[in-house]
Amino acid sequence: MKITILGSGTSTGVPMVGCHCQVCGSTDPRDKRTRASILVESCGQRILVDTSTDLRAQALREGIPHVDAVLFTHTHADHIHGIDDLRGFYFIHRRIIPCYGSPGTMQSATDKFAYIFDGLTSEGYSPLLEPFPVEDPFKLFGCRVVPVPIKHGSFDATGYRFDNAAYLTDCSEIPEGSLALLEGLELLIIDALRFSPHPNHFNIEGALQMAQKLRPRRTLFTHLTHEVRHSDGSRLPAGVEFAYDGMTVEL
Repeated sequence: MKITILGSGTSTGVPMVGCHCQVCGSTDPRDKRTRASILVESCGQRILVDTSTDLRAQALREGIPHVDAVLFTHTHADHIHGIDDLRGFYFIHRRIIPCYGSPGTMQSATDKFAYIFDGLTSEGYSPLLEPFPVEDPFKLFGCRVVPVPIKHGSFDATGYRFDNAAYLTDCSEIPEGSLALLEGLELLIIDALRFSPHPNHFNIEGALQMAQKLRPRRTLFTHLTHEVRHSDGSRLPAGVEFAYDGMTVEL
């Protein structure tokens, strides 16, 4: 299994529009962050987690030839508003892509983007996605996928475990019942927004505390703001790193 960090940035991306801070002006390419998303490759198939606002640019940058399934964590704009960029894959392959998420997320997605799921024949739009609400573990291309309920401030979101790797973006709390789903991880990719506190996200201190609790072999921090320089990673403990766009991990 191979995981690619398509985007490691928060909802504004980095650099942020109109900002001239040191991180937004950094020449380190790892400080250029598109909106958070990953690609999981298993058995020759590609699973996209979230359709970020930057999906087209991410797909072109990584040379993604096809997407075989989509998982949604929640429907905030930075995680779903690139959904229309899946049309290019349909034009080439003429396949409706299955997508998965919690019942609430699937309902929200189909309400917001009815033409993506139902098509709009009169306007020449074909359906692009077929929704599958999930709450229990399921198999996808030889990979066991476990939905992990998490809290994003007052909102419900879903993280996902792929065999021994887990992706928990937009997360401020992991309920007790979800902690058992995250035991024995080889890789944890987790929201660590910034150094200062935030009500809807783990900050770096909170993410470190959670990593110490879950004890994965390797931890990557994602969904980072312009408050964080990639070079600040030298301050992190062994086994913990800042993710960056284009980073790959093979398991």
